[in-house]
Amino acid sequence: MIAFTSFPAQFTQSSYDQTRHHPDTEDDLMELDVFEDFATQGPKLTCPGESLTSAQAYMRGHGTYVDNEEVVASVAGTIERVNKLVTVRAIRSRYNPEVGDLVVGRITEVQPRRWKVDANSRQDAVLMLSSVNLPGGVQRRKLESDELQMRGFFEEGDLLVAEVQAFFSDGAMSLHTRSLKYGKLRNGQLVAVPPILVRRLKSHFLTLPCGVDLILGLNGYIWVSKHVKENEQEGEEGFDAEAVYSNVNDDIDDSTRSAISRVTHIIRVLTSHFVPLTDSLLLEAYEWTVEHESSTKDLLHQDFGDALVASITAGQ
Repeated sequence: MIAFTSFPAQFTQSSYDQTRHHPDTEDDLMELDVFEDFATQGPKLTCPGESLTSAQAYMRGHGTYVDNEEVVASVAGTIERVNKLVTVRAIRSRYNPEVGDLVVGRITEVQPRRWKVDANSRQDAVLMLSSVNLPGGVQRRKLESDELQMRGFFEEGDLLVAEVQAFFSDGAMSLHTRSLKYGKLRNGQLVAVPPILVRRLKSHFLTLPCGVDLILGLNGYIWVSKHVKENEQEGEEGFDAEAVYSNVNDDIDDSTRSAISRVTHIIRVLTSHFVPLTDSLLLEAYEWTVEHESSTKDLLHQDFGDALVASITAGQ
């Protein structure tokens, strides 16, 4: 015997809209809306243990784990989503290098034909003797006499700017300083910030109107120093090795020292508010402090720092 079941006599579009979704999928749809809002509003901060989305709708990535069919953050950081993959980029983490990155580092050890460099990564970087500029400015084989004079080029504690050249089999990065824009750093101050706050720019060598040079290392080390005019830097051939590898700072006048201190404090204020550092943002922040005729000490006050950050981020 065959039984026939009739549909309800009245069926409107509104009733269809109310019943077309299964109750179990409502939460997933809400999560989709949340991530759509997140994509339009920009990165969102999260903390460990915070539930992000459904594990059935999304795949877990780095910085997350699955608990009770939910993707949960395991570190404090910014939520990032690529299609169905959800990851959390940690705020406090070691630098993850890539070939071609500009980094600022400190010499930690002198070894045969190489230097070990602290570049804020998971392990020390390596600067080979064959990867630096030697007196004469010509590319030549490194001799035994060059190896005996290694401490005359770099020694423990020296700061330098270099470029990531390659990686060794154990994952350590290999650096090089084969250009005069790289090499030993002098006449300035080092500022350490979370690497996540240093954005990739067209050039990481900046010059501010106050006579201060900035080197934004992608590893989170920033060098703030006295401005050096381009005509003071000699050509590649026959460069002055004593000047390039000198450990003696130049004379710095009081106004330049004050400007270096001001820029250093601006960077610290911006990083304390988790503001990403770019060339335009740093220039705008410096101009704002000059416009308000503030002193370096004013940047140490919480209220003044909050006003600075609120002003330069208002238009973003």
